[in-house]
Parts: sequence; C-alpha cells; structure tokens
Amino acid sequence: MEKSRHTRQLAVSLLFGLWFPCCLTQTTAPSRASVAPTPSAAPQQLKVRLAGYPRKHNEGRIELFYKGEWGTICDDDFSIANANVLCRQLGFVSATGWTHSAKYGNGQGKIWLDNVLCNGGEKSIDLCKSRGWGNSDCTHDEDAGVVCKDERIPGFVDSNIIDVIDEKKVEEVRLRPVVGTARRKLPITEGVVEVKHKDGWAQICDVGWTVKNTRVVCGMLGFPHERKVNKNFYKLYLERQKNLYLLRSVACLGSEVHLAACPLEFSRPNATATCAGGMPVVVSCMPGPLFMQNSSLKKKVKVSSNVRLKGGARLGEGRVEVLKDNEWGTVCDDRWSLLSASVVCRELGFGSAKEALTGARMGQGMGPIYMNEVKCVGNEKSIWNCPFKNITAEDCQHMEDAAVRCNIPYMGLENSIRITGGRSRFEGRVEVLSSDTNGTESWGLICGETWTTREAMVACRQLGLGYANQGLQETWYWDSSNVTEMVMSGVKCTGSEMALSQCQHHKTVNCQKAAAKFSAGVICSETASDLVLNASLVEQTVYIEDRPLHMLYCAAEEDCLSKSAAKANWPYGHRRLLRFSSQIHNVGRADFKPKAGRHSWVWHACHGHYHSMDVFTHYDLLNANGSKVAEGHKASFCLEDTECQEGVSKRYECANFGDQGITVGCWDLYRHDIDCQWLDITDVKPGNYIMQVVINPNYEVAESDFTNNGMKCNCKYDGHRIWLHNCHIGDAFSEEAEKRFEKYPGQINNRISQL
Repeated sequence: MEKSRHTRQLAVSLLFGLWFPCCLTQTTAPSRASVAPTPSAAPQQLKVRLAGYPRKHNEGRIELFYKGEWGTICDDDFSIANANVLCRQLGFVSATGWTHSAKYGNGQGKIWLDNVLCNGGEKSIDLCKSRGWGNSDCTHDEDAGVVCKDERIPGFVDSNIIDVIDEKKVEEVRLRPVVGTARRKLPITEGVVEVKHKDGWAQICDVGWTVKNTRVVCGMLGFPHERKVNKNFYKLYLERQKNLYLLRSVACLGSEVHLAACPLEFSRPNATATCAGGMPVVVSCMPGPLFMQNSSLKKKVKVSSNVRLKGGARLGEGRVEVLKDNEWGTVCDDRWSLLSASVVCRELGFGSAKEALTGARMGQGMGPIYMNEVKCVGNEKSIWNCPFKNITAEDCQHMEDAAVRCNIPYMGLENSIRITGGRSRFEGRVEVLSSDTNGTESWGLICGETWTTREAMVACRQLGLGYANQGLQETWYWDSSNVTEMVMSGVKCTGSEMALSQCQHHKTVNCQKAAAKFSAGVICSETASDLVLNASLVEQTVYIEDRPLHMLYCAAEEDCLSKSAAKANWPYGHRRLLRFSSQIHNVGRADFKPKAGRHSWVWHACHGHYHSMDVFTHYDLLNANGSKVAEGHKASFCLEDTECQEGVSKRYECANFGDQGITVGCWDLYRHDIDCQWLDITDVKPGNYIMQVVINPNYEVAESDFTNNGMKCNCKYDGHRIWLHNCHIGDAFSEEAEKRFEKYPGQINNRISQL
C-alpha cells in the first residue's frame, strides 16, 4: 500500500489504558544504523503493551519500551505474521487481525520500528527483520495495532494483563435517572452523569460544564443530539444525596467520541469541597427516531435521506452509502476517521461512532464511488458538508469501501431472548421471555412452522450475534432445556426489525406441531455472503432466439419453459426465448454455499452435473400493473467461481463432483447460451414491460443484505426485437427515481440498447 494510503487519521488519542509488559532476554547489542532489513537488536527487559482508545483488552496500538521510553511501530509492511508474534509475546494464543493508520489513535514519542518483517514463528518482535531501532520515515498517523484472539496461552509465565495502577481514568459512563417513571423506560435519555470508579459510581462537578461536554456524553450513549435540562428540578434531590466527585472539570470540543478523549481535571483525593458552588452534572439527550417512545414525535424528527448504512448485522452499523443524482454510491476509506464516521452516525439518528471501518469490512458496494479523503471536523450536519475529493477510477475500488459502527442507546432487547442447547454460543433453540396475566415472567418457545431465514435474522440481531446463518423449524437435537411451552406462533418478520416482538405474530398461540422438538432455532454467524447481479451485463447481452423444440427436451424437463409448451406439437415448432448473461458477484464477507449438503444434491443426466439448489433465480416479465406475463426459474446448474478479483483464488468448481459455492470476491457467470438462461416469451404480446431477475428468491441461503438481490430493467418488445434499458439493482435508485421507473416502464429515457 502506498504511503499516502496510510494517512487516515483518527482523532482520538490514548489518555489512559491497560499496558502489557513482557520481559525478554536479548544479548545482541542494539544496532540503529542499519537500513537494510535486519533482526532488530533490542535491550534486555523489552516491554510490550497495548494502548489506545476505544478498544477492548485484547486489541490496541502496539507500544514498545526501549531505552527508557515508550514508542510505536509503523504500519509499513505490517502483516498478520507480525501480529501473531506480538500477540504471543503478550500472552495471547494468536492474532485475528491487525490495524493500520493509527486506528487506536496516534501514539506519542518515538516510532521505534519500521518495515518490520516477521515470518510468524519468532519468539519476540525484536527477532524480526526491520530498519533497526529508531530508524523510521513514518509519522504517528501510521501507528500499527493488533487484534489478538481472546484466549490466553496456557501456563503463560508472565501475566501480561496488568492494570496500570491509575485511578485517573474514565472508561464507563452512564446516565442515572432519578424520576421513577424514567427508570422503567428504555432508553434512559436524562439523568445524572456518572463514571465508573473502583466498585461504584462517581459524579462530575458541573461548574464550567458546557453544551459541548453534553454533546459528547449523549453521543457516546447513542444519542445524536442534546436537550436543555431543568437543573432546578434536580438540585433539591441531589442536595440530599451524598456525592463523590471524580472529575472537577471537563473541557470537550464537542467532536470527541468518548469523554476520556476530552481534557479532564480529576479531583484531589483529600479535597473537602470538591464542587464548590456546583452540583453533579445532569444532562438530557434527544434519541433518534428509531428509539423514540412518542410516535407523534417520531414523525417530526427526520433523519438524512441521502445517506444510509448497508450490509451490517446489527443496528447502527454498515457500509456507508451516499445518494447523488438519484443513485446510491459508496465512500472510499482513504483518511476515513472517527470524526467523519461520527457525522454519518449522528445524521442517521445514532450517537457518535464507535468504529470507523476500512477495507470493505461490511462488504463491497456495486455502484459508483462518490467520495474520497473525507475530512469532517465532527460538527457538520451531514457528510455532504465535509471536505472530500471526487473519485477517479484509479483512486479507489470497492474493496476500500468505508463503513461505521455507531453507538446506539441501550434498549435491553437482548434480555428477553436466549438460545439453548447448541454446540456453541452462536446456535441453539430460541427461547423468549413472556408474561402471563398476573405479570409473572417465564421463558417459552417459538413455534417453528413459519420460521424462516428472515425471522432468524431478527433473532440473531436481538441476541447480538451477528447475521443469521440458518433458521431451523425443528430443534429436537438441541433438547437440553426444561422449557417446553410454546408462547409465540405465526412469527413473520421483514428482516429489518430490532426484536422479534416487533414482528407480526399470532395474538393467541396457534401451533399445529406444539411439541418442543418442533420449536424454532437459529445458527448465527459473524459474517455472511451477499450476492449481487451485474445489471449492466444483462443490458449488454440480451437478445431473442427462436429455438426449435427438438433442442429443448432437457429444458422442458427442468420446467424452464412456459406452461403452453406442454401443449406444443413436439418436436416440431419452436419457442421464442429472451436470452441474456448473468454474472453473480459475492460481495459479502463469507462464501455463498448451498444449504443442502452434497449427499442430497440431485444428478441431472441431461446436463451432466449436480443441482445443489431447487431454485437459484427467478426470471419474470411484468406488465405495468406488476402482473407476470412470462416467468422462468433456474435451478443452480452448479455454483462455481468463474472469475475472481485480483489476489483472490478460486475455491469452487463443478467438475468431478466438486464443492459448489461462490467465494468472496469472485463471481459465477451463467452465459446467455446455456439451457434455462432465458425467459420464454412465446406467448407475450408486443408492449412495454419490466424485466426482473431475483437471486436466491426463497431466502434459502442466508445473506447480509437481501434488498440488493433483485434487478429490474425497462423492456420494450415490438414482436420482433427487444430493448432493455435502465437496468439496475433493486436498491440502487432513490425512492423518487424508483417510483418513476415503476410508473413509466419503457419510457424513462432514450438510453436504449438494441442488440
């Protein structure tokens, strides 16, 4: 990666954190003059620690203690092999990833190592090749970090997880409501600001407290805006309370993502009057529309209509997409920072950003890339108000799509659902908390009869376990719980709900198979595939063929012809076929594999291959009313990697009963000249139509995003020739443009392709 790619800045620097000293013996004298890659000679007692904010205990910016000074490692040439060495050095079993461009904030002091090249087996980072100690051409914008697997090395001698004995740190913050009704309602939007201190909670003195400080607190708790608060109401109550002031003064700029990133003044331990003339800080936050209890207020508050998040498993996360000229596009990750990510989060009704993700961590987009090097300062109303560069094809590719994880309010939704009996925490029988007429709460089961992938998506989201891998209608093999009563049935979700309680379901339980073994279950996953059709290729390859019936016996057997074909005078005559090529890309984060195991694949003698899915795509021709005038479906001839992006290897092929699937970064091409790759339009009259292709129409295989599985084209047929134009993925246009498309099929514009 070029140097310029490593200048993505994160605004939040480390104030306080955990450090991880590790002592190693090294007898080689240090060498600083060498520029050629050589093992880095380190002194005795080399210490390593993880630092930065925000982070978990097993991740962070790498810092090394050398010659009495802490310093960092530059991300040039950094690799997973380097990360493995460092994580083992810190007492973890291995690394799961590494970060560049100071993801955990800019370090301070020296940059001790640069161009580090480990093979992965070294006992210490100083045994890897590098430019030598202190020899670097980097800035702290390029500080490297690691993400270690949260599993300790058994019997590791040095306990590398040691808290710095420093009470002057702010990690966890909460709002404590004092009004009785507010305590029972979630989210909590108003109350006393408290910070975790030792085994309890402490307050902040409000002398000098500003609206900018309130903005930061609200943002980190998942709220986009702050409101005025009636201090007099709280004053009488708080005067009667015993308060412990941890912080005397806070001076935020308003753009910080966490209170810990603001300049803080801590109270002196032995001070008697720690908040003279003041009281504990009280704030009131304005939730986004998704989290409002008041439905009339929801309608008044609007979120941005030209920014959206796609492909995320949880609420408030996803690939950032922006709307320009009625078409959605993505944002390149160059210089993508927490400041820019926070602007996106707030304009969508969430709080500040928890993470600014790079490298298409939420999957790749398929449309245009509109923005590069976005540089928000943090107080903008929209990402469109931030400075950015327009894109050229050489600048960015979709593998660099930016994404975000936003802070969202605590709703407690995960407390009313659980899964039991599975082999791991990601799978099991679904149990939900329900109340009887007396208000007594108990756990119960969900009837599996109507349970599909879409309901499983909502369950996994509510559980906080990512995407749905499968929704199961029978769970007799997970029968380890004493819960046997069905408390929910007829559950029907769109897939976008926050909790199962928001889905449609029977008012009174009505389950034909009421035994516990027929209750619903899920298998969740941190990653998922995402199939998208190349719309422009359909437009480029479409044509009409009059194909003789004697060449269509296999197609008829596969039910690829319209119903009138059964009445034809076989083998005489022909069928008129609308043919085109389909190029189906997997732009998700997991391989797309058929649900059925290979033992149940069906051999098809006509074509000499196995079918791994009953229905893989639907092809339809619709009239202006949306009624089908022609239809077709294609079982997956076989799912395989036809071609892949640069650097991605093919993994699936049909030959010799091979594994079927589509690898992330690859695509499966169904050429226009293979059987069933058509619509039978023999009975269609001339006119204007909409051609529609839907991949994975029955949601048989889980994906991160089903809204992009459909493709539509305007279609004009004069009885002899066919024209397709305006082909687009189902969610590629703005609502306004999509309405125009649906209303005037065949008459949108003059971009007509005759083939």
